[in-house]
Amino acid sequence: MFLMLKTTRSSWVNNSDCCTWDGIMCNPKSGEVIELDIGCSNLRGRFHSNSSLQNLHSLTTLNLSRNDFSGQIMSSIGNLSVITSLDLSQNSFSGFIPSSIVDLNISHLTYLILVRNQFSGQIPSWIGNLYKLTYLSLSYNNIVGEIPSSLGNLNQLSSLYVRGNKINGSFPIALLNLTELSSLALSYNQFTGTIPPNISSLSKLMIFIANDNAFTGSLPSSLFTIPSIDTVILANNQLDGVLEFGNISSPPKLQLLDVGNNNLRGPIPSTISKFTNLVRLRLSHYKTQGPIDFTTNKSPFSDLPLLYKLHLSDCGITEFPEFARFQNMERLDISNNKIKGQVPSWLWTLPHLYYLDISNNTFTGFKNSTKHGLSLMTLLASNNNFSGKIPSFICDLGSVETLDLSNNNFNGSIPRCLGNLNYTLTDLNLHQNHLRGGLPGNIFERLRTLDVGHNQLTGKLPRSLIRFSSLEVLNVESNTINDTFPFWLCSLPELRILVIRSNAFHGPIHQTSFPKLQIIDISHNHFNGSLSSDYFVKWSAMLSLGENYDQRDDNYMGGSYYHDSMVLMNKGLGMELVRILKIFRALDFSGNKFEGEIPRSIGLLKELHMLNLSNNAFTGHIPSSMGNLTALESLDVSQNKLSGEIPQELGSLSFLSYMNFSHNKLTGLVPGGTQFRRLNCTSFDGNPGLSGPSLDEICRNIHMSTPHETLESEEEEEEEEWFFMNPFVRNKRTRNRTTTH
Repeated sequence: MFLMLKTTRSSWVNNSDCCTWDGIMCNPKSGEVIELDIGCSNLRGRFHSNSSLQNLHSLTTLNLSRNDFSGQIMSSIGNLSVITSLDLSQNSFSGFIPSSIVDLNISHLTYLILVRNQFSGQIPSWIGNLYKLTYLSLSYNNIVGEIPSSLGNLNQLSSLYVRGNKINGSFPIALLNLTELSSLALSYNQFTGTIPPNISSLSKLMIFIANDNAFTGSLPSSLFTIPSIDTVILANNQLDGVLEFGNISSPPKLQLLDVGNNNLRGPIPSTISKFTNLVRLRLSHYKTQGPIDFTTNKSPFSDLPLLYKLHLSDCGITEFPEFARFQNMERLDISNNKIKGQVPSWLWTLPHLYYLDISNNTFTGFKNSTKHGLSLMTLLASNNNFSGKIPSFICDLGSVETLDLSNNNFNGSIPRCLGNLNYTLTDLNLHQNHLRGGLPGNIFERLRTLDVGHNQLTGKLPRSLIRFSSLEVLNVESNTINDTFPFWLCSLPELRILVIRSNAFHGPIHQTSFPKLQIIDISHNHFNGSLSSDYFVKWSAMLSLGENYDQRDDNYMGGSYYHDSMVLMNKGLGMELVRILKIFRALDFSGNKFEGEIPRSIGLLKELHMLNLSNNAFTGHIPSSMGNLTALESLDVSQNKLSGEIPQELGSLSFLSYMNFSHNKLTGLVPGGTQFRRLNCTSFDGNPGLSGPSLDEICRNIHMSTPHETLESEEEEEEEEWFFMNPFVRNKRTRNRTTTH
């Protein structure tokens, strides 16, 4: 009766009654299978049209979720005529949503869950015929087009989720007919236009999530008059006007309100005090046009005793609001404001505060406190005006995991008392201060991130770093550390980012293996010697993305709250990678004294995005193996002693948007690929032996430019091209265009 599937479930044994197997329920009278739940069973492959599933005519529930099934859904699924619940979520099904689903008995199907697959095309209008549906989830696929008006026929639908697609058009007015709708999630799409004022006709709506779209106009106050409304998330749209809550008659149930990162402005309405159940509030980028009062009886926040997550980033606040009465506060973000003076001592008395972001203000110091925030796990205080020594009370924050004091004016040495945090601290960022002395190496052994770049540290890299088995990111750039190449770091099993740029490192760099290293920057030191032809053979993370890499994975390195960032030099400009993507690979050996040939094994680094070998003494030919670097976007081999031709293979690298071959001894024809024709003539300066139609075309266009077309404007165009091809890169436009490090 039932085709045996290869599964990890121990109870599925041949020649036994399948009704006794885990995940299977049978009708006790007829013995027919009525429920099949093989979710999360490590199954993979495609379903064929003759799959035995079509023979389960009494099946009412089918759960195939969280496996790795692929291909199209079998057309024979329409034979399951009495099914009420179909869950195919979190697989790799592709193609259009098959019309065979409508062949299911429409008087039965109530749950249809296709979330997190690869379905494409539009939402088919026939779904509106499944009039018994109460739950429909199509989230996180590749669906395009508008929501069909036929969905307005699903008058029993209570939950509709279409998040994370490419759906466009205006708010689907037909959905206002769904009087039973309690959950509506439209986020991460391309919706435009306004949210209809009569959205309150959805009288049973509890959850409305429509963040990360392009909705415009005002936020309808009628939304907050819906008696059942519990959650409103509309962040990252283009809403404008004044925030209003309308005429609230019954006791409101609203617990979560997130309207951050819109264009809302004006005073916060006093009626917010009526939302006495509010626990999470995000008003980031809200232009309050005045101070926010948290203390007086007239404060709009005075009657919100349950509030425990508050985000007021970029609200134009000039004074530190008084939060002492909010004893439930757990997460507080007042970053990107204009608050000056000292951080108040009462802040550390909040008993449950575990996350605090006061970065990007103009604080100058911390007031002393006799009671410290022993619950605090994350302290982000970067980009302020803190000065003097790092205050000792920070060493007493015994639960801190993430500490970011970067971009301030702290001086003195790195306090050894930070060793008090050795059992908790995982991310330490002291970047861009005025710290002196050596880098302590035996007090941070649990660290995942250590960034002490742009200080005045001296001495050697402490060899005790070899015990930092969890270290992923090490950045000591722009200090005066005097040491040889730290080849011994290759024993760190998790090291992914190594930046030692602009120090006094010297000597040859021994051949070694960095199995997980994805970004290395050793530029502007005093390294010398040659690199063997097989130097990069064992750099595994740059050879491929690995078996477990999923291109749909949008997670970043770093914990839930802290994301690493770093600046890489490109075209003489600082390119800041905000939240280092797992897929980014970069190698910068520029500004040293390397000689000999560029290793042929460089062509093995197929996942490399950025390669800079400029300002060295490399000789010989540019290896043709570079033509294998199909992901390469930026290549700089200028200021060397390279000879021979530019490999024609480079002309086929479609992502290569920036190249610099200037000031070498190159000869022969310049490749004719499209990417080469977009370069500046200056990319070939100092190579009089180069020739060919491509070079003539490039340099002729430069010479024919109008007087108003300057080299700087051309660099800006290339810079913008780089920016838009790399959405995870933010340009540091304020840096000197002529700098080379």
